[in-house]
Amino acid sequence: MDNEKLKQFIVPILIAVVSIVVAVSLGMKLADNIQNMISYKNDIATKEQLLSEKKAQLEKFMREEAAEAKKTAEDAAKSKPFYKPAATGMNTEAVIQGEFAEILGLIRANKIKVRTIKYEYDPQDDAFVKGAGGKYKAARLNMEMIANYTSYNNFLKELYKHEHFLDIQSVEVVPYRKNKQILLINFKLKLYSQESN
Repeated sequence: MDNEKLKQFIVPILIAVVSIVVAVSLGMKLADNIQNMISYKNDIATKEQLLSEKKAQLEKFMREEAAEAKKTAEDAAKSKPFYKPAATGMNTEAVIQGEFAEILGLIRANKIKVRTIKYEYDPQDDAFVKGAGGKYKAARLNMEMIANYTSYNNFLKELYKHEHFLDIQSVEVVPYRKNKQILLINFKLKLYSQESN
């Protein structure tokens, strides 16, 4: 009879034992998953902090790089020498001719078409010509040019890198009415030359 009474409870006991084993194993897996999730959360927080630090370093580096590039450009602009021809005792047109040839070379290299060029040698309103007597020669060039955006952009970059001091006085750029990819450009530039000693 005891066996019969026990047989009644065997199935519920087995179900209870299996349920407890399943619950314990699920609980352990859940605990592992929670620990992994917390670990991942901490890793993400650490990596986000590291990323923000790296972004701050990158921004600082880029600011320093931009400041250094600006300073270098300013130094280069300040330290550009005047064009000095090899011969002495020439008139302004002959002295400026070498510098003008370099500018024309830049124009041709960038496939820019020049419609007109007007010259004015030793303009009286120029501070270098007024203040330095015969030491400096100057020529004001007023050019009308035709170019596309890429050619004009390249020309300006090369003109900026030009080795001698020059003064871009004004630039007017208007797209051509019939084809907006073509630019009509009025470009005023002063070229300077220093007398050789």
